[in-house]
Amino acid sequence: MRMLGVIQARMGSTRLPGKVLRPLAGSTVLGRVVRAARESGAVDELVVATTTEEADDAVVAECARLGVAWHRGPVDDVLTRFLGALDAHPADAVMRFTADCPLLDPDIVALGGRVFRAVPGLDYLSTSLARMLPRGLDVEVIRADTLRTLDTLATEHHRVHVTSYAYTHPDRFRVLGLTLPPDRTGLRLTLDTPEDWLLVEAVVAEFGDSSVPLAKLAEWLSAHPEVVAYNAHVEQKALERG
Repeated sequence: MRMLGVIQARMGSTRLPGKVLRPLAGSTVLGRVVRAARESGAVDELVVATTTEEADDAVVAECARLGVAWHRGPVDDVLTRFLGALDAHPADAVMRFTADCPLLDPDIVALGGRVFRAVPGLDYLSTSLARMLPRGLDVEVIRADTLRTLDTLATEHHRVHVTSYAYTHPDRFRVLGLTLPPDRTGLRLTLDTPEDWLLVEAVVAEFGDSSVPLAKLAEWLSAHPEVVAYNAHVEQKALERG
């Protein structure tokens, strides 16, 4: 099974504009996501799906610096953006990443890929259906043919969120939730607000420019509740543009 990793990334963000290219210990937020995806060994090829907006010329320039392929498509129709990336880089399945997850754990990514490959006929896998992971560490995989089927069915917000039509219609698709205890949903490790940035900066200041296993990171955060408090009050938006 050939697995394509697609990272959705754009400079436009209502709460933290330009977040995907913020510098972190000599890298960028996007650069850390690219590295984690590569380190996982789960994907055969990696492409960044960005937009045709002029502001995202900077994303393309960063992709060139990182040596990663890119595809440009619509701002709001993220599903079309993913399908364009898939058409340009054919594969049997797509692993979806977002560029605002600089603390992604490659081992969790690898596990998601292995489980998807091990279950015959699976359409979609996600760690967020019965969430135990912190936000910012989730893994999603969708079969390429299923993604193309969604193009004929998905409308409105389902085209923004790419995979949401599949997991909200389990009567039509074979969906698997990957649950990874213990429950660490009290941690927020994504990057969407200035408060999130404070936590990410603190983590990177401690661990440097390298991927950190979740268990090790959770242990450190448990010993530093003042860091967890930076963004503990932040509420996740129900749906966001990619």
